[in-house]
Amino acid sequence: MLLRPSALTTSILLIFFVSCGEAPKKKTVTKEETAVKIDSVQQKAPEDTSEEEEEEDTFVLTEENAIDFFFDYAKKLKKNRVKITTTMGSFTLQLYDDVPYHKANFIYLARKKYFDSTQFHRVVKDFIIQGGNSDDRKTARKRGDIGRYLLPPDAKKGYKHHRGTISMPSSERDNPHKLASPYEFFIVVTNPGSYHLDGSYTPFGRVIEGMDVVDAINNVPVGDGDWPLKNVYILTVEVL
Repeated sequence: MLLRPSALTTSILLIFFVSCGEAPKKKTVTKEETAVKIDSVQQKAPEDTSEEEEEEDTFVLTEENAIDFFFDYAKKLKKNRVKITTTMGSFTLQLYDDVPYHKANFIYLARKKYFDSTQFHRVVKDFIIQGGNSDDRKTARKRGDIGRYLLPPDAKKGYKHHRGTISMPSSERDNPHKLASPYEFFIVVTNPGSYHLDGSYTPFGRVIEGMDVVDAINNVPVGDGDWPLKNVYILTVEVL
């Protein structure tokens, strides 16, 4: 059953709303984590009100309305698979129905075509590939059109960071409740998994087809900040 968030959760979002997201760092002795800057501005965008992607009212997502919006949006969702097509091939994800806010957020952004033309901007060998950001100003404008908000963590459903798991990075900056940065995601490539991430990040799906493409992306040469030397673009994210 999908439970409406408490007033405390909404208050946490108001207090800890930030515009920077963090990504997990490759497991070391210290298990430290590094930050990935996220640029966000607040403007207006059309609301996706149903599975058929009907657009009615125009509004912007904020820390004040995002949870209620995704609560209602999740109840209408019947689809739980997405296909990500990149410049290196395609792979398919199945999103977990019982992680409703993160599933709804990912599908909503996919239907808004937010991910189109973003990149896998952080690649850590034998650990993760991270996508959903870009050095193109168009990406910042897209975020502004959709809104600025964070999501509450949902890491207690029993899902672990097995190989092929898609999870959402969070911000550590003034964010003790590990609120998730909604515009980015990472996929674990470690075999059998990166279990030191459990409890700190929210797994919300897994790769069910095309893991060879994920591995190929994980093997591209990278430069400073783990950014691929040759950009790996996300061309489309299709809800199946």
